[in-house]
Amino acid sequence: MGSNAAENHPISFRWVTKAKEERNATLIHVDPRYTRTSSQADIYVPLRSGSDIAFLGGMIKYILDNELYHKEYVKLYTNAPFILNEKFKLPEELGGVFAGYNPKTHSYDRSYWAFEKDENGKIKKDLTMKHPRCVLQLLKKHYSRYDIDTVSAITGTPKEDLLKVYKIFASTGNPKKAGTIMYAMGWTQHTVGTQNIRTMAIIQLLLGNIGRAGGGVNALRGESNVQGSTDHCLLFHILPGYLKTPRASLQSLKEYNDKYTPKTKEDYSANWWQNYPKYSVSLLKAHFGEKATKENDFGYHWLPKLDDGQNASWLVMFDNMYHGKIKGFFAWGQNPACSGANSNKVRKALCNLDWMVTVNLFDNETASFWRGPGMDPTKIKTEVFFLPCASFVEKEGSITNSGRWAQWRYKAIDPIGDTKPDAEIINELYYRVLKLYEKEGGVCPEPILNLSWDYGEKDKNGKIKEMDTHLIAKEINGYFLKDVVIKGKLFKKGTLVPSFAYLQDDGSTSSGNWLYCGSYTEKGNMMARRKKDDPTGLGLYSHWAWCWPVNRRILYNRASVDEYGRPWNPELPVIKWNGHKWVGDVPDGGWPPIKNPDGTINKKTKKAFIMKPHGVASIFGSGRKDGPFPEHYEPLESPLKFNPIPKNKYRINPALPLLCRKENLSQKDPDIWYNASETYPYICTTYRVTEHWQTGCMTRHVPWLLELMPQNFVEINEELADQKGIKDGDKVLIESARGKIVAKAVVTNRLRPFIIMGKKVHQVGTTWHFGWEFPEGGKGGDSANLLSPTTGDPNTLIPETKAFMVNIKKL
Repeated sequence: MGSNAAENHPISFRWVTKAKEERNATLIHVDPRYTRTSSQADIYVPLRSGSDIAFLGGMIKYILDNELYHKEYVKLYTNAPFILNEKFKLPEELGGVFAGYNPKTHSYDRSYWAFEKDENGKIKKDLTMKHPRCVLQLLKKHYSRYDIDTVSAITGTPKEDLLKVYKIFASTGNPKKAGTIMYAMGWTQHTVGTQNIRTMAIIQLLLGNIGRAGGGVNALRGESNVQGSTDHCLLFHILPGYLKTPRASLQSLKEYNDKYTPKTKEDYSANWWQNYPKYSVSLLKAHFGEKATKENDFGYHWLPKLDDGQNASWLVMFDNMYHGKIKGFFAWGQNPACSGANSNKVRKALCNLDWMVTVNLFDNETASFWRGPGMDPTKIKTEVFFLPCASFVEKEGSITNSGRWAQWRYKAIDPIGDTKPDAEIINELYYRVLKLYEKEGGVCPEPILNLSWDYGEKDKNGKIKEMDTHLIAKEINGYFLKDVVIKGKLFKKGTLVPSFAYLQDDGSTSSGNWLYCGSYTEKGNMMARRKKDDPTGLGLYSHWAWCWPVNRRILYNRASVDEYGRPWNPELPVIKWNGHKWVGDVPDGGWPPIKNPDGTINKKTKKAFIMKPHGVASIFGSGRKDGPFPEHYEPLESPLKFNPIPKNKYRINPALPLLCRKENLSQKDPDIWYNASETYPYICTTYRVTEHWQTGCMTRHVPWLLELMPQNFVEINEELADQKGIKDGDKVLIESARGKIVAKAVVTNRLRPFIIMGKKVHQVGTTWHFGWEFPEGGKGGDSANLLSPTTGDPNTLIPETKAFMVNIKKL
């Protein structure tokens, strides 16, 4: 659901095929469009884009009404028994919002979502899960409105199809069965994207499908190293290993660590994030080496800080750029002039820079935005620098896939021409900036002057001659910086740390990313391992590459057993307790099971969800900005003028950020949007094809791929095509409130009309791999993101490119 894995993630889909062939697995595909994945599915059902929470909320109701949830799992491993305080209220009681909502700021006071505690500060619980304010009963009440008729009317999915899917997937609540979900951008790129995933996480927790073989909520990444780049802080709000980016108000390392180190009074909670100071100090030592000392807070003051309340995500960044608040921009391995939502606004924003550096393999729409459609180069001040870089086959290093496996890849050929690997380009930039600071000084020089940069042999000027990727990987793993005894073991200065359990907060260890500690040890490069043995028979392949953390292949695997350490499904054990230790996968903590054989509590135990302060998984998730339970809200642009969920007067997500709330915009405003307008009556979604990758920067330059998929197209159902007089192969204009593109029509029954709240609604779909720069003259068409709106999920601000409104006409 939310993915077309057969077409866009064929390597992952290989394992789905094996499951069908070898284990008689049932494959369900839920998608607005019948795709190659649908063709392989045992069950395919359609739904309208943007209605996933309604679909899944109906499944939660079905599971609870029929008591199909895994009761022991839910009681042991989730916060379902926790009791909420009396201030908490559900949307059905408040017209569509949760308690604590402030309509002026479009935000929640999450203190209203707190659990009730006893005199010792421990959360009150009802292990019978019958208390009216316990999480399970509130969940049941919340989704009572998501009856089959309502869900069908919202999603356009026939009732019999809904019930078929609910029945089959809910059957995995039986401990002898398991079910998994594979999702992609079809779930994330919505104004409720985070809550789409939360809804499925709730289902998987109810059914006991987290931590088990064949379970999980599995994100299919859009590129081969999305997981790795996120682990290593691609995003503005995190440092490597998902540590928090410091805020300006946190004046010392102690304040920073205190803020982000969770505390708990819950019995038997491992609360693993209590080790936060060990990881933050080890990261600072990796950054600044000997210059980072206890006396100077290990260089904490040299880290860049976010202003309190600052959001530096994609949509906000380009909005600031559009309004002239950003002077310089690095577009490194990206093509935002095509990939950015509301690409017309992005292209205009690039005109307001003083300079831009693009690092890429080929010229592209971003590098040459100034000569694109509608541009007058004489009126654009932006100075553009193009740095040609090497492709992935021309450099050595690691990638981390969707399963968190860090895999080492070797260089196949040397870089062609004057191109350089990314590390060499960064090395050049670092050295030149360093010399400028040394010569001229400048604002805030310390982060550069004190940076540790020991990745190879240096020349007489102090510049590294050639970057050694192995030295980078070793720094990420981390070193002992002095002779030290930890847990009775002596470790010598300069040796590699074997796992994050040995990292310290006193400056005696370094680690560029605590999660990757253990990936490159004194035993060698664990990421380069290539053994195919699999004694578990579960496809874990524990000696192939290396998996964070500590080579554990299935996270939270101690939830795969009962309180005595016995696997829920003895035929497919991830781990099991043999009376002395865990066997199987690397256990998620080596503590013994909850109970001794005689039924008494084992005092040495810890709860299974070790990263959660309460030790259990969150069915009630108080950390989200738009609600502790997912609620259906319509996309920003929708064929409906209201929210069809009973007792909800809020059409769109009430916590949408202000950037997305410019209601009465002029036609000249780049963020203009429409709701239920006859001008733009059709739902549009965007997607990928196998032949092209991302915005097509690489694949559009490969002749045989361009021959296979030469230009953009739009899929239109047969009924709509007949109404519009459009035939297969006709040129059509697709237009939204923000832009227009030309595409070839593909008239097909893979898309069919939906009946939404008694009204027939048509949906169309188009790809986003094309741009005007190549093939020359715009023969392939331009980016579908010229159509998509400037809006996003309030938790992440990921853009809503999977559901917006357009019009179509034949040219």
